Amino acid sequence: MKHNFILLLTALLLSLSAEAQCPVRNTAFQSGEHLSYDLYFNWKFIWFKVGSADMDIKQTKYKGQDAYRAYLITRGSKTADRYFVLRDTLTTYTTLDIVPLFYTKNALEGKRYTREKVIYSYGEGRTSLDLTYQKNSDPVRRQTVTVNDCPYDMISMLLKARSFDGSKFKKGDRIKFLMAEGKHCEEQYIVYRGREKFTNEYTDETFDCLVFSFVEKDGRKEKDVVTFYVTNDKNHLPVRLDLHLKFGSAKAFLKSAKGVRNK
Repeated sequence: MKHNFILLLTALLLSLSAEAQCPVRNTAFQSGEHLSYDLYFNWKFIWFKVGSADMDIKQTKYKGQDAYRAYLITRGSKTADRYFVLRDTLTTYTTLDIVPLFYTKNALEGKRYTREKVIYSYGEGRTSLDLTYQKNSDPVRRQTVTVNDCPYDMISMLLKARSFDGSKFKKGDRIKFLMAEGKHCEEQYIVYRGREKFTNEYTDETFDCLVFSFVEKDGRKEKDVVTFYVTNDKNHLPVRLDLHLKFGSAKAFLKSAKGVRNK
């Protein structure tokens, strides 16, 4: 469930990928922003709260240069632990104009524990990626990949996407992006579904949202993995995610937002 939740971030990237250059002017967030989510799972037509997630952004230093550090933590409740353990931490460092520098993910999902790391380096118009991946006690897998485009991990792409202009999208638009993870760097797609009003029944707030779906191939067909709702304003806050899982359906709802840059 965590992987799909993460895709929320990835999804957001969709609204940004249209702009090809790596640096981007940040207009959406500031140091000190903190977002909290509640996670729900559907069991026999009844929705149960199964966990929570938090995202935090701070300005800091990375190897002596000014940088943003953003992390996303997801965790299941004690009740949910009886059925499925969920403990994930994702951290990324970027420059102040959202160029990725470093990414790591530690994920405990059930009995599977994975560690991923991506180190970015730039030169001569190309990007070099040092990728590291390990599952449980298996041998560590390392590789170096060089690409001409601007790759992003899940979190850094989310940060970049939040500063893009959603009014440029038309319903059905498909956006391709290069996703960097510990195992590989590959192309992914997001589809813009249009605008929709969303009322969060748990906080009784209504939002005007841009709706996107992260899709994957299922044979010759495509299927939605995550549908996410992003506020149609300068903050571009992800306020809802619908997760289409192999073993059921899950949702994530924004519970609180502190330190938001724009009113």
